[in-house]
Amino acid sequence: MAIQKPSHSFTKIHLKALHTNKFKILFALSFTVFVNTLSFAQDVPKKKAPIKPRVKDSVTISADSLLLPKPELSLSEKATDTTLKDSVPAKKEFLTDIVTYKASDYTSFNQKKQKLYLHNLAEITYGDINIKAGDITVDYSKNEVYARGIIDSLGEYTQAPVFTQGSSVVEPDSILFNTDSEKALIYNSKTEQGEGTVIANITKKENDSVYFVKDAKYTTAEDLDDPEYYIKLRKAKIVPGKKIVTGLANLFIYDVPTPIGLPFGFFPQTETQTSGVLLPSFGEQSDRGYFLQNGGYYFAINDHVDLAILGDYYTNGSYGIRGESTYATRYKFRGNASFRYESLISSERGFPDYAKSTVYNIRWSHSQDAKANPNSRFSASVNLGSSTFYQTSLNQSTSSSFLNNTLSSSVSYSKTFQGEPQTSFSLTATHSQNTNTQTINMTLPTFQGSVGRIYPFAPKVGSKKGIIQNINLQYNVRGENRIATTDSLFFKKEMFKDAKAGFQHSIPLSTNFKVFKYFSLSASTNYNEVWTFKTTEKTYNTDTREVEEETVNGFDSFRTYNFSTSLGTTIYGMFNFEKEGKDTKIKAIRHIIRPSISYNINPAFDKYYDSYEVIDADGTTSDQVEYTRFEDGIFGSPNKTFSSSMGLSLSNNFEAKVRDKDSTATEPKKIILLNNLNFSTAYNFAGDSLQWSPVRMSGGTQILDGKMSINFGATLDPYALDNNNNRIDKFNIDNGGSLFRLTSANLTTSYSFASKKDNANKKKNDKSIQENLRNGGRDDDLFGRSEDYTSPRFEEDNEEDEKPSELYNYKVPWSLRVAYAVNYSNSRRQNEISSHSLMFSGDIELSPKWSFGASSGYDLKDQGFTYTQLRFERDLLSWRMNFSWIPFSTRSSWNFFIGIKSSILQDLKYEKRKQPDIRL
Repeated sequence: MAIQKPSHSFTKIHLKALHTNKFKILFALSFTVFVNTLSFAQDVPKKKAPIKPRVKDSVTISADSLLLPKPELSLSEKATDTTLKDSVPAKKEFLTDIVTYKASDYTSFNQKKQKLYLHNLAEITYGDINIKAGDITVDYSKNEVYARGIIDSLGEYTQAPVFTQGSSVVEPDSILFNTDSEKALIYNSKTEQGEGTVIANITKKENDSVYFVKDAKYTTAEDLDDPEYYIKLRKAKIVPGKKIVTGLANLFIYDVPTPIGLPFGFFPQTETQTSGVLLPSFGEQSDRGYFLQNGGYYFAINDHVDLAILGDYYTNGSYGIRGESTYATRYKFRGNASFRYESLISSERGFPDYAKSTVYNIRWSHSQDAKANPNSRFSASVNLGSSTFYQTSLNQSTSSSFLNNTLSSSVSYSKTFQGEPQTSFSLTATHSQNTNTQTINMTLPTFQGSVGRIYPFAPKVGSKKGIIQNINLQYNVRGENRIATTDSLFFKKEMFKDAKAGFQHSIPLSTNFKVFKYFSLSASTNYNEVWTFKTTEKTYNTDTREVEEETVNGFDSFRTYNFSTSLGTTIYGMFNFEKEGKDTKIKAIRHIIRPSISYNINPAFDKYYDSYEVIDADGTTSDQVEYTRFEDGIFGSPNKTFSSSMGLSLSNNFEAKVRDKDSTATEPKKIILLNNLNFSTAYNFAGDSLQWSPVRMSGGTQILDGKMSINFGATLDPYALDNNNNRIDKFNIDNGGSLFRLTSANLTTSYSFASKKDNANKKKNDKSIQENLRNGGRDDDLFGRSEDYTSPRFEEDNEEDEKPSELYNYKVPWSLRVAYAVNYSNSRRQNEISSHSLMFSGDIELSPKWSFGASSGYDLKDQGFTYTQLRFERDLLSWRMNFSWIPFSTRSSWNFFIGIKSSILQDLKYEKRKQPDIRL
């Protein structure tokens, strides 16, 4: 359609220049312009006009860049009439700077109408202003610029104007602006503002940074011609890149009005972080009443750090407070920290089941860029707090961590000093917490230092050869302050009462060399010295007939040493299955064997042992008990008895060469049959009985192109059991049994596969999986996902080989993760499966817009389903709908959510939850 120039009054905009220096106006045209400009003066005495030379009314020029005539009030130095001097003030120039403009068909200037015409692919650029349109008209008499599209040969309206000023882009049907008033009218525009778009019939541009619109639409939809939703703005003020302030506004869904609206609204549009209020979600719980969750305030402190303060409140008096912060400095470090505290009230005050408790959790993650400092490194991974936090927390974001039974933390700093020899040290603080037993073990801190390996007899040049040149030694020191406490004493002074501290120094001296060409022999000795600050003294109290222990504070130490040697080799075996003239599927199988034998001597250090006498009631000594004062030390105690033992181990690896399915391949394909198959045992020469240790067997492999991993292990005991199921010094085969007695076995396997290669690994990068890891959980969703749907953590997979149908999926994407574990115990003839479970998690995309997921498991021993979560998701273009259901367990509940994906409108949502029922 043709766009007609509006005839009604309009608001104007200032264009500072439309001026160039590439065209020279003809003398006659310049003289005419000079005479015409004199007629604009109002107070100039009338003189006889000079004779005008004949010129054409318009000039058509094909140059891309022109120097436009300036209709200004400037007098020629050649004028002789003194009455004209200083009587007319100089008028402000219409063009004050250089512009560049062009057009594909023609560029025409009409002298009589004082208009410049640009047609077809027209463009004007001035400073940060750029206009592209099919047709542009510059009217010098009114100081107006009008841009519109053109009608093509098919009758379609094309080349609609695109007005760009700085980062603001406006795409209207037509635009009209005035260079004096600095205002404009923009017709049928679509303007991007932040994550959304403003669609307006008429836009009034007040200046470079303020727009006014009437009956406009604001939406984040992709289809702007037919948006699935929009917020209708009756009147609004737009400050590009900063804000949109509106009057009455309400939500429309496919042009159907809804009662959801506000008398006024504010939409922040800044592209930088901005502080602001975080609106809460609401709901109801059967045991705690109505609630508000995740409401608070976000502080955009600066470009490197932010802070969010969130809170929950329940009408029965329960509440929760959380602080979350993320920080980052490019090329140096990044991290995040959070503190969560909840005060929980059950039942009503005065009832017998009334209870009040508090739980908390502290998380901190810090990582240093590897390039920041190659010689020093600081890292942190902290997750500590109440043992029952994840089991009792009321916030939905912790639902996937309900089954976590271990919390662990580590904060470490290490530094390396380059040189010969290289030295290094590290400081580490660790924390391990069992949420079932509520026991906590900490090291505050652990210090480790080392001096690099030194070869005192090595040649200055060339390789080291022989037993002497390969002699090397090191120095290592380790200091610990170890604390064992419980959840109830955590962060209290009592937790430090039984702390243990000490240092351990070790100097290993070793060498290695070849024997009989194919065998590698190594020998080593180790000197060990332990410092401690607490020892134990024991006495027998004849009155109470009990052993009394007394802790002695003060420095003490002991020293030990040992000797070991080992001999090993590698044997390669190849079994060929190829036959001449016959193509076999299996070409060959390679077997790699690594046998080794070792010998260890540990002397007895009985000088560090004392004894006390046990006296009977009649005053006679019945027993002499030996003990060492170092028995409670953190680095163990010295050996009391002499030990001389031999160790045997056998490692196996199996690989196969098979015919490649690819007919163009020139070499057979290698596959791994067994990654490892290991056997190990030991024999104690100094022992009086039970000299053989149980044989331990372990193995593992990967099949199905590495998608399925299998690990297994077993313990085989050569000794028999007596009638009381105790081990006796008699071989099982001599007691009427087999050569070995299977005492324990285990098997674990996991399988992850999908319809597409990347689907199985895609979940590893999901933000909910990262949240699981921060909470101390698994790197998959076998235990479920977080139900905090307000968080923009849902990612879309756009890597489709073919464009999917809008109605159905002819290729249904899916993924499945399965984990299986079984453990067998028979150490005392119990002959039972101690644990037997199957866990699985999967997702399937029923259509391009519908997806379904589930996480569950089955206890094959107790015959029951484990913690189960069902998930449904519907992609509603600009909206997202989710439904999560935990059908059974103590956290049985469901959660429904529908809301806008865009973060700017993420508070426009609806949530409905059913919390777990009250359990008596």
